[in-house]
Formats: sequence, structure tokens, C-alpha cells
Amino acid sequence: MINNLPVKTVTHKNLTIEGYSRAAVQTYWRIPELKVGFDFGAQPWSFMGTQTWFVSHCHLDHIAALPIYVARRRMMKMEPPTIYLPEQAIPSIKVILKHFMRMDRGRLPCNLLPATAGDEIELSREHLVTVSATQHSVPSLGFVVWERRQKLKAEYQALSGEEIRDLRLAGQTVTDEKRMPRLAYLGDSSPQGLDDCPAMYEADVLIAEMTFVAPSHRKDKIHKFGHIHLDDFVERRDRFQNELIIATHFSTRYHPKSIRNLVERRIPDMMDGRLHLWI
Repeated sequence: MINNLPVKTVTHKNLTIEGYSRAAVQTYWRIPELKVGFDFGAQPWSFMGTQTWFVSHCHLDHIAALPIYVARRRMMKMEPPTIYLPEQAIPSIKVILKHFMRMDRGRLPCNLLPATAGDEIELSREHLVTVSATQHSVPSLGFVVWERRQKLKAEYQALSGEEIRDLRLAGQTVTDEKRMPRLAYLGDSSPQGLDDCPAMYEADVLIAEMTFVAPSHRKDKIHKFGHIHLDDFVERRDRFQNELIIATHFSTRYHPKSIRNLVERRIPDMMDGRLHLWI
């Protein structure tokens, strides 16, 4: 496999989280087991086989590689990908792809679908994605991937298999759907993007920005431009129920060693070992 871009990997239970993110540089993620990816700040060659993507917002460090990804799949004779992105961005993205097709003299087939807060998007029989509003300087979204299972209703649990079968054949609904948030992706947002979506705090794995970590950076200004400070994590510590919290999208103003030192100074136990710095 061609190694053309940095990709960090961490595994939690049966999920593999792959990607890289640095503010104003590039952001890209994928979870192979869920068959989804998030954002197109760049496109590692190894990510090309993932067909369904969710774009949090359209700043260049999150979407610049979309034409490259689509062109590579066409070149490799793969099916056109399905890409969900903020509804307001679709007309502009279509124009951009149209200009690239004129320059490249090649088609860029893809399914661009609108996503808005409150949407539920079917991935498979076992998984769906819910969409939430986030707070950034351009229209932006967050996403939660849910696992769903059918559980027999309490009133039918004493019945035999034949009796349950007969109820189903008669058109009776005998199960309730149980949903479990497996992975949440925040993208770029002020803390309100977390606070307005409780499932972000409940998902097994949370990928969230922590763009600023230095005490000298003012939180009011950071929030105004739609970002999160280390202090915001500290203030919300008791709300994070996640088993793994991936903090990412750090500002290029910080050296990786400085990021680790500043975070460990404020959170010495790294949230009981659940906090992972993607640096």
C-alpha cells in the first residue's frame, strides 16, 4: 500500500480509528469496521476503499481532497461514493467539481447528499448515523454512529418460539429497537457542539477537537471562532462517559511536546487513562 500521508491508528474493542488531524493543515478519519469516514482534508491512499463519508464542514483543511478521492475511485473503476455534507455547501461543491472536470477532462461521479441537524441516516441493518448541529464559523455538523439491536418485548419473553413466530406472521411487532452510541465525531466546534448533543458524551469512542491548550489563549475568543480549549474539557470532566476520548486538531502554534505537557499538567490522570492525544 502506498504510504502517502500520515495515519495514526488506535483500536478500541472491535473498532479501529485511523486518521490524522492538525488545525489549518488537514483532517481525515475512517473507521473500517463501520465502513465510514469523516472529512477530506487529505486522502490517504489506503482510505480509498471506504465508500461512505460524512463531512463536518467545508473549510479547506476538512474538504480539500474530496476531488482527489472521487477521481481515484473512478480511475480504479470503483462505485461512486456517497458523501453527506452540510446542505448549504452542496451547490458550491457541485460547481467546484464541475470546474475540476473541465480541467481534468474526466468525470467525477459521486452522490452528494445533504445532511442537516436531526437527520437519521441508514448505514446498514445494524448501524445508523444521527446528525447534530455544531458551532463553528461556517455551517458545521457533528455525527454519532449508533449500533442497533432488536430486543424481544417484555410481554412476549415467556412465549415459545412458535408463538412468537405466529405473532410475527399476524403482523404483530414483537421487538423494540435498542440503540447504543458507538462512535461520535465532533469536527470543529465550540463546546456548545458537545453540550447540545448528549450522545457525544455517551458514545464508546469520542473524536473531538481540542484546538487550543495554552492558558494564554482566551476562551471567549476561541469560542467565538468555533473551537474548544483544554479548559473546556476540564470543566466538563464529569460529563464524559466515553470509554475512549480522542483529543485532536491541535493548533500548529504548539509543538507536540508542549501539547502533552500542558494537557498532562491540567489532567494528570488523563481522565483515568481514557484521554488519548492524537499528536
